[in-house]
Amino acid sequence: MTDDGAEASGRPWTDLPRELADHMRPHLDAVADDMIQEIQTRVREYDRPGEGPYSSTLRLAVERVLHYFVERVADPREPESSVIDFFRAIGRGEAGEGRSLDAVQTAMRVGGMVAWRRMTEGAAALEVPARTLGAVGEALMLFQDELAAAAAEGYAQAKAAVAGEMQRRRKRLLDLLFADPPAAPEAIADLAAAAHWPIPRTVAAVALGQEARQPAGFPPDILSDLSRRTPSLIIPDPDGPGRAKLVDRALSGSLAVVGPTVPLKEAARSIEWARKTLGLAERGVIEATTGVIRSVEHMSTLILFQDEELITSLARLRLAPLTHLRSSQQDRLAETLLAWLQSGRNANEVAMRLHVHPQTVRYRLRQLEELFGDQLLDPDLRFDLEIVLRARALLGDRPGEQIISAAREAVGDTAEIVNFRR
Repeated sequence: MTDDGAEASGRPWTDLPRELADHMRPHLDAVADDMIQEIQTRVREYDRPGEGPYSSTLRLAVERVLHYFVERVADPREPESSVIDFFRAIGRGEAGEGRSLDAVQTAMRVGGMVAWRRMTEGAAALEVPARTLGAVGEALMLFQDELAAAAAEGYAQAKAAVAGEMQRRRKRLLDLLFADPPAAPEAIADLAAAAHWPIPRTVAAVALGQEARQPAGFPPDILSDLSRRTPSLIIPDPDGPGRAKLVDRALSGSLAVVGPTVPLKEAARSIEWARKTLGLAERGVIEATTGVIRSVEHMSTLILFQDEELITSLARLRLAPLTHLRSSQQDRLAETLLAWLQSGRNANEVAMRLHVHPQTVRYRLRQLEELFGDQLLDPDLRFDLEIVLRARALLGDRPGEQIISAAREAVGDTAEIVNFRR
């Protein structure tokens, strides 16, 4: 029969003669001494008689277990809550002290072995029938399993509580590091100590897409909070040996942006740039679907889109000569003008870039000269044009992404907007 079946029917306790308890009671102190001595001999953590919490807990546990066992033999209906609660508390205590349950479990096995040895010796003297002795052994093993399960339950509960509290401290630490203006260094140091987080020299913040899940394989020194509006991480010493590969591997399944490496006190700046980069990636301005993006590799794009109202105003001013053209004409000429500016104003190179005939390029360039006139000779104006045309090209054919308001501009009824559609 399984343990569940035994518990359901009351066996093996109901198979034990009640008078057996009377024979056991006079020997409990001696059995307890034998169990304690054997446990202290065979379990290193308990080998200091009279010293420390292990020894005092050991005697209390052994005496409670023996007395409860005997009382349950006397009455199978004896409630078990007190001794079970006691072993749950033992499990919680071991977790709270940062120890494993190995010593407790070994002590249980050793104690059970000693108890069984003494029971068989007494049973032989009393000529206890084999069937009854078998029921005693079954009850002892079942009882031992119940106590081990209670200790494991208490241990797990304490571990979960500690982990939850530690995670709350780490989330609060993340809040302090991202605060603007920065939190006081003393407050950060105190909370870092409470969260068991070694303070690094540099950090990089990570902004994750909304579908982000807890990255696997991250070391415990990486702070995370996926419940934020923008799920975020902080990576200590991101430029250390092997850290970049670790980050790439762990974040490869989601859209993630790593901000610039900064001193700890500037973590807010790193997350700010990571969030801005993530926003541009989600819009498609920065090309990415999943995988790691690094803000430092897109700084020029971030500068371009730092103030979109400003870039729109500049585009409205500098691209005004194109506003009277059809959208398709605007696109062709804007593409040609950008390629011409990027290639050092070399028509043949423009033709190679755009995969069109050089003669086509020259025709378009003549149109641009007619439209823009002397502006193309001014290096400052050419710089402005390249800025707005780069912004236009980055937005590409994304619907609704415009550099000038969708409303008609006040340059005439036939003026068209300069939008970002190809």
